[in-house]
Amino acid sequence: MATSTPVPELDAAAVAAWRADGGGALVTLFRTAREHLGGVAGVRMGEEGPVTVLVTAPEAVQHVLVRHPDRYVKRSHRARPLIGDGLLAATGDAWQRQRRVLQAQFTGRGMRRYEERIAGAARTAGARWAAYARTGEVFDVGEEMRRFALDTIWRSLTGHALDPATERELASVASVVAALPRLPADGTAPDAAVAADLARIDAVAHRAVAAARDGAAGPDGPGLLHVLLDAAESRPEYTERLIRDELVTLLVAGHETTASTLTWLHLLLDRHPAARERALAAGPEGSPERRQAVQALVHETLRLYPSAWILPRHATEPDVLSGHTIEAGTDLVVCPYLTHRDPELWENPEEFDPTRFTEPGRRPAHPGGYYPFGAGPRACLGLQFALRESTALLEELLPAPAPRFRSVPERAAFSITVRPDGPTPATLTT
Repeated sequence: MATSTPVPELDAAAVAAWRADGGGALVTLFRTAREHLGGVAGVRMGEEGPVTVLVTAPEAVQHVLVRHPDRYVKRSHRARPLIGDGLLAATGDAWQRQRRVLQAQFTGRGMRRYEERIAGAARTAGARWAAYARTGEVFDVGEEMRRFALDTIWRSLTGHALDPATERELASVASVVAALPRLPADGTAPDAAVAADLARIDAVAHRAVAAARDGAAGPDGPGLLHVLLDAAESRPEYTERLIRDELVTLLVAGHETTASTLTWLHLLLDRHPAARERALAAGPEGSPERRQAVQALVHETLRLYPSAWILPRHATEPDVLSGHTIEAGTDLVVCPYLTHRDPELWENPEEFDPTRFTEPGRRPAHPGGYYPFGAGPRACLGLQFALRESTALLEELLPAPAPRFRSVPERAAFSITVRPDGPTPATLTT
C-alpha cells in the first residue's frame, strides 16, 4: 500500500454544535466537514461511533464508484422495507443477475419501445394542465408531477395507462417513502399505518402480476413486468416475492425521483423565468435546439437537487483514497449534492444557470464533478428513461401558461431523495 495519512476528521466541537442544534439536517454537518477539510473528510456522527468518510472530490468519487466498486460496496438500501430485495437493494452476485435481466430495457435501443408510452403520459398531463388554465383551479404542482411520473412508469410496466383506483392506492408509496427515515433496516414496520400502506402496495403489485400472467398486455404491448415474468420461466431466483420486489423497485425508482426533479424545476423556473424563455426561444417546437435547451433545464435542476443526494458505501479491504488511509470496514458516504455545489468546480454553484450545460467549458471536465444518478456499475439504470420522460413533459408544458405559486416550500427535505418540504399550490393563467 502506498504511503498515506489518516483521513482528516471534523473536530468534536463542530459535531457537538451540530448535535446541540437538535442534529439538524445531516447535509449541514457534511457541508461543514467539506468546507473545513476538503473532498475527503472524516465525520464522527455519534459520540462513541466510528468515523464515516465523506467523499465529494471528483477524483475520489471516481476512485470509489467507478474504478474500485469491488472495494467499496453497497451493503443495503434505506428503502429495503419498501423494495425488499429489488435491484436497488440487491448486492453481490444477486445484483449482477438482476441487473442483467433489466439492463437491455434501458439502452438506447431498448428505450424506443417505451417512447410512445412516455409521450402518452405527457399528453395526458398536458390535457390536465390545459384544463387548469381554462378553469383557474388551484392545484398542487408536486402532486401533478408525481401523477405524471407514476402514469409513465405504470404504462411502461404494464402497457396500460394509470387508472384512478390504482393511482389512489399507489399514493401509499409516497407515504412509505416519507416514513423511511424512521423505519428499521430489517424491513419490519414500526406502526400499523405504515404496515397498512405496505399492504396496499403489495395488493397492487399482486394484481398487476396476475393480470400480466393472464396475458393482459396493454395497447402498446407487454411491458417491464412481462420481462420479469419471462425471467421467472428460466431463473428460479425470480420467485413471487422477488418479482414483487422488482416491480415495486421500478415503481419507486421510476417516479419518486422524477417527480421531485420536475417539481424543483418548476419552482426554479418560477424564480428564474428568463431560463424558461431562453429554452423556448432556442428553436421551434420539436427541433434539436429546443430539446437541447430543455434538457439543460433538467440537468441544471439535477445538479442542484440530484436524484440520490448521498451514496453510502462500505470498504471491504484496506485502501488509499486521495492519499488517505481507508481501513477495511470503514463506512463512506459519497455526496453528489455537495460535489455539485463545490465552488472550486462550479462557478456560482448556488445559482440556477442552465447555460452551464449548453455553453462549452461551463462544467467540470472531470467526470466525477457531475453524477446525479451515481456513477460506475451501480449507476442508476433508469438515467436515460428519466431524462426522456422529463424532456417529453417539459416540451409539452413549457409553451403553456406557467404556474403561479400561491406559496412555496421554505426548505428542502433530505431523505431518500431531496425534495421540496411542503405543498406547492399554484394556478395557471393565460
